[in-house]
Amino acid sequence: MPSESGLMRQYDVSRTVAKWAIAVLKGEGIVEGRAGSGVYVRDTTRLLRHARGRDVRSGDGPTSPFARDAADAGQQGTWEHDSRHEKADERIAARLGVEPGAPVMRTSYRFLADGEPTQLSVSYEPLAVTEGTPVEWPEDSSVKGVVARMDTIGVRVDEVVERVSLRSANAEEVEALNLPARTFVHAIERTYTAGGTPVETADIVLPGGRYELVYRLPID
Repeated sequence: MPSESGLMRQYDVSRTVAKWAIAVLKGEGIVEGRAGSGVYVRDTTRLLRHARGRDVRSGDGPTSPFARDAADAGQQGTWEHDSRHEKADERIAARLGVEPGAPVMRTSYRFLADGEPTQLSVSYEPLAVTEGTPVEWPEDSSVKGVVARMDTIGVRVDEVVERVSLRSANAEEVEALNLPARTFVHAIERTYTAGGTPVETADIVLPGGRYELVYRLPID
């Protein structure tokens, strides 16, 4: 890419604007800085997140949606996770349709594609649904993915709602995803329901340059 001075001359902008433009491109994973050399366009493949049809049921093949997204892009998907029992705060209680203070399973994830952090997620499941079952601890079962896991305990998920917004990454997300400061991310608030009852809700964070969101919806 041109230097900051080159961008200033070419587009008649200030150095602050040129710096911000380069920072945005870095945050989206489009370019990378090389010490003592300059800024170069990266040769990268973005993962596709197909919202419709991304979940499969138990017995229908590999059930981790992220693993399939990564494999479709020719990359290896891995993830780090931490699960613990917590009490639902007012925000999560409202999304799960339970009383504040109700016991939930909280699981935080960091997903990586070929070793590069690509996605963050924090999910909550009401223990009234899963406690004492083989899928109480989400990563202790060989079955992955909310839909497939719930199938194994006789809970048939029949709807998912996602609310997508764009916002600035916070300091924790910048560190976890190796992003430049002042980077924008896609934030998804997702809730799965079975017969109208919420069985899982999650907050998902995706850097725009590393993931492409695709929604294919039927027309009734």
